[in-house]
Amino acid sequence: MSRTTVAVDASLPDWEDLVTTALLGTDRRTPAGVAPGPRAPSALLDAVAVATVRRRAGLRPARAAERPPPAPEDPRPPLPPAAARRLAMLLADRPGTSGGGRRGTAPDLMELLPQWLAAANARGFAPPPAVLPALLDAARGRTDLRPAALRFAGPRALWLARLNPDWRFALRSAPGGGTAVPGLHDTDGTRRLWDEGLFAERVALLAALRSREPAAARRLLDSTWATERAEDRLMFLDSLRTGLSPDDEPFLERALADRSRNVRATAAELLSALPGSALAERMAVRAGACVAVDHTRDVPTIAVEAPHECDAGMERDGVVAKAPAGRGERSWWLGQLVEAAPLGGWSRRLGGRTPQEIVALPVADDWQGELHAAWCRAAVRQRDAAWSRALLGNPSAPEAGGPGAVSLAERARLLGTLDAAERAEWVAGFIDTHGLSEAFQLLGVCAVPWAAPVGRAVVDALDIARDAGSYPWSFSGVMGLAERCLDPSEAGRLDALLAIPDEPENASPGAGGYWSEAFQRLVTTLRLRAAMLAELSPPAP
Repeated sequence: MSRTTVAVDASLPDWEDLVTTALLGTDRRTPAGVAPGPRAPSALLDAVAVATVRRRAGLRPARAAERPPPAPEDPRPPLPPAAARRLAMLLADRPGTSGGGRRGTAPDLMELLPQWLAAANARGFAPPPAVLPALLDAARGRTDLRPAALRFAGPRALWLARLNPDWRFALRSAPGGGTAVPGLHDTDGTRRLWDEGLFAERVALLAALRSREPAAARRLLDSTWATERAEDRLMFLDSLRTGLSPDDEPFLERALADRSRNVRATAAELLSALPGSALAERMAVRAGACVAVDHTRDVPTIAVEAPHECDAGMERDGVVAKAPAGRGERSWWLGQLVEAAPLGGWSRRLGGRTPQEIVALPVADDWQGELHAAWCRAAVRQRDAAWSRALLGNPSAPEAGGPGAVSLAERARLLGTLDAAERAEWVAGFIDTHGLSEAFQLLGVCAVPWAAPVGRAVVDALDIARDAGSYPWSFSGVMGLAERCLDPSEAGRLDALLAIPDEPENASPGAGGYWSEAFQRLVTTLRLRAAMLAELSPPAP
């Protein structure tokens, strides 16, 4: 470009002026040197074109950046071709925007991505490099996908994340996103990373060390405990849940005197999960003084005398003195004492009775809800299956709320202490008696794919609801759960439900068509899941 041309260009309107003119419109404002009229819009576009060329021509070339290091190799075997194509389809799917409550018959592919990732990780496959950007974008938008997606994406995803700020979350979330965790016998490297690493690196180091050598992790934490920030101490202390044992008690007892209330509360919770700890014994004495069997009544009855104060010793052991809004102080203190007391001591305290017999006893003065709720929390904290069974009660009992659980959410937590087979049998029995509306939260704790008793109970309950002309859209949540959790082998049993049923007189208008669509979608999704698993399974030799 000549000097003369530059001089002419310099007289043109600047870029900001042109943008302002375009926003206002040429009817209200024209470029400099242009008369108002029908030619003004064309003149504006000409001026913008010239200014654009001028701006581009005036750019100075940037200094060449250093070439990034090559991406690391991924030693895992590549995906089978069919599975690679399926992954590309799952990542390309976007949630629909259909309204009216109807979901159609097409499967929701994005909802199947978590199961696909879990299966691929279990088989140890590596992703095709071309899908890594879409995989990172999916993990960026859905935090629930991140652990499985980043594990599957492997080391090359971390290499990409260092080049794109939008994917930096991978460096914080993925193991190895920062400095690699030293080996088991690399004491110097462990010490150096603990003393010099970033917070996320130190958390990852402590978690990794705790899983393989709990005592060494505790000693490492103890070495700098006094100089750590309160919020960091809380996160570090939480890592002791892995491999918690009586050996941790002395350290946790010292943490009861911590400056931070949250740290003290977490230390007390961990100690109460150790039934033989000194704190658990102190709580047992306090709780035992509040609960006893009254034999003066017509039938043995549990009598409760809640604490009249929260003394300094109780506060040191993790009892929160101030009750939440709407809660009485005495009931609040009682609940915390009972929750932290070892469940094994109640049999001795209450006449040698079993957990089932204790739960069946009447409780005087309307204390049953508070007392049983505290026992529920204790059973979950201490992973006590016997007490969980007692508090859950018989799934076919007339009342949907059990003898002890105060809510379905509480029952779901109790079920988590049982093994998968027993959990499935109990939930299936509950569905047979109470239906799906009450059981939705309980289904979420069942192992996936659902065991046969749960699958049969869900399908039978949906069939009954359809034949009864029930309002179909109220079961959309259960249908969505069944699509993800029902065993794919159940698809054959559902073929008979695909036809549009005869609608009873009191049925919702269009209910039959909705049920047919919903079952069609369910069957299609189950068969798709079966195909996904087959694509990930290597052919037999």
